[in-house]
Amino acid sequence: MNTTYPSQASAPAGQSAPRPRPSRVVVYGALIIAAIFFLIPVYMVLVTSFKSIDQVSISTMWNLPTAFTLESFSRAINRLLPNFVNSVLLVVPATALSAMLGSINGYVLSKWTFRGANIIFPLMLFGMFIPYQAILIPLVQFLQSAGLYGGIPGLILVHVVYGIPITTLIFRNYYAEVPTEMLEAGRVDGAGFFRLYWDILLPLSLPGFVVVIIWQFTQIWNEFLFGVTLTGTGQQPITVALQNLAGSQIVEWNVQMAGALMTALPTLAVYILLGRYFIRGLLAGSIKG
Repeated sequence: MNTTYPSQASAPAGQSAPRPRPSRVVVYGALIIAAIFFLIPVYMVLVTSFKSIDQVSISTMWNLPTAFTLESFSRAINRLLPNFVNSVLLVVPATALSAMLGSINGYVLSKWTFRGANIIFPLMLFGMFIPYQAILIPLVQFLQSAGLYGGIPGLILVHVVYGIPITTLIFRNYYAEVPTEMLEAGRVDGAGFFRLYWDILLPLSLPGFVVVIIWQFTQIWNEFLFGVTLTGTGQQPITVALQNLAGSQIVEWNVQMAGALMTALPTLAVYILLGRYFIRGLLAGSIKG
């Protein structure tokens, strides 16, 4: 009895046999090489930050420290801690406000029909493509006239306004997948505008909020131009203070690397804590809306 298994069956006449898939060894090897390539800067930051100043040189930059020391971290924390606090005071309210405003805008633009909606939405998205440098002078003049120039509140306002286009886009696409019948059932039960949002849409919005929080947190935390031009001494975020660690004559690379690692840790923590929701929320609305 001659038995032919599915894997051994010949291809139909006129069709070529399917090509064999690449070996897992080749795939994982390529991934490992890519990971090593992208982790080289991380290695340099870690190695240099644990060195003392006398161990830092071009000829030995790839070498491990001959003696591990935390002196560079201590000095970086002493110099950057006030600015770290400034960044936290900036990022938390700016991210929360832009996320809430984007959620409400997305709710309105996806579930409420009104005249001019198709014009308002593209105009809001246009704000995503305006470079910071193009509005810097009128922005400074506005903040000065409003009494917000030089402090954290003015910087919060700027980042909230600049974040509204992208947060609105994300939430509009996300809410487009929510069945309209759910809102119609709520209207039948007597729910109004805010009740529909609070009781129906908001509980379903966790993946959308995760995407917006990660995006806004990263953008605001790493932003430099507004931080250096719109804030005064003592109110500057950590990115500006990190640049000031360079000094004028002698660059203490170990202290700068320790400061860079300290600056990168909050965004890394956000991705680790919320990363499992990121792709789910990012792909929401990719089919509809």
